[in-house]
Amino acid sequence: MRVGVLTGGGDCPGLNAALRAVVRRAASEPSMEVLGFRDGWRGPIDVDTRPLEWADVSDQLDRGGTLLGSSRTNPLGTEDGIARVRAGLEAAGCDALIAIGGEDTLGVAHALAGEGVPVVGIPKTIDNDLSATDVTIGHDTAVMIATEAVDRVRTTAESHHRAIVVEVMGRHAGWIALRSGLAGGADAILVPEQPFSSDAVLETCARVSARGRAPIVVVAEGAVPEGGEEVLARTGTDAFGHVQLGGVGDWVAAEIGRGTGSSTRAVVLGHVQRGGTPTAYDRVLGTRYGLHAVEAVVDGAWGSMVALRGDDIVRVPLADAVGRLKTVPPEQYAEVQALLG
Repeated sequence: MRVGVLTGGGDCPGLNAALRAVVRRAASEPSMEVLGFRDGWRGPIDVDTRPLEWADVSDQLDRGGTLLGSSRTNPLGTEDGIARVRAGLEAAGCDALIAIGGEDTLGVAHALAGEGVPVVGIPKTIDNDLSATDVTIGHDTAVMIATEAVDRVRTTAESHHRAIVVEVMGRHAGWIALRSGLAGGADAILVPEQPFSSDAVLETCARVSARGRAPIVVVAEGAVPEGGEEVLARTGTDAFGHVQLGGVGDWVAAEIGRGTGSSTRAVVLGHVQRGGTPTAYDRVLGTRYGLHAVEAVVDGAWGSMVALRGDDIVRVPLADAVGRLKTVPPEQYAEVQALLG
């Protein structure tokens, strides 16, 4: 049995741990081999492959990125995209496919499953916004990187008596902002799920400054002010129709500076959150997902995604994973407000 595997969308720490586990678990099955598709969905469309054997993944556990490469190629963007993917899988001799990705990548996998293609999904996205699973690959590392950034900017903020705004990733879901802000002791946390009041942010900063401290604000890239719109880094969209966000940190910093007259700086973490060595948690999570994905293939659990529920890895329908985004609940955001400022 030949099993194809690909990683699509944005890279994140822990992908190689998952690939390593897929290859190692498959090696224990009689006559099962793994074929990697390069650069996400472009791989099967162009039949661009590489064999994956034990030696290819032996040193990949602690490496960030993805040894297969990735892209935002969207087969759903063309009329014959799904047919071309299916034809590519057949040309490569694949009997099944493991797709590792977020909402967009797994959305394509779900469409393939609807066409009868044997496919299993593994959830990854630093935003942690996939439904049907508690945690996705890459999220823990992103939160740790953002938390460390908050810790580091605090010392320079205090030294220069200035407010600092830290912009983190999070298009529609504010999990990174919420968790890194809470772990780093931020004074204000702004998330996409809750439009923020500029006046409230200014009041918080003034109150913190009055206590002789330097205000720290953590803002997700998709956060918007009340009555305002998302701040875009540039016009245009990617293959999945997403605009490129970026700049809300600078906007908030400018508002604080105008409102308080204090020196203010913005720090945009950007792709730093997606790169580098995965945390131990992401290494273990990626490994467990890869292991259970191969077991789902062995069992013929097509159209499913492996997911974390509590401490257990379970199988859920791909439809449940991509049907809606998992966003920060209002009550969870509200419960941290007493700790801010």
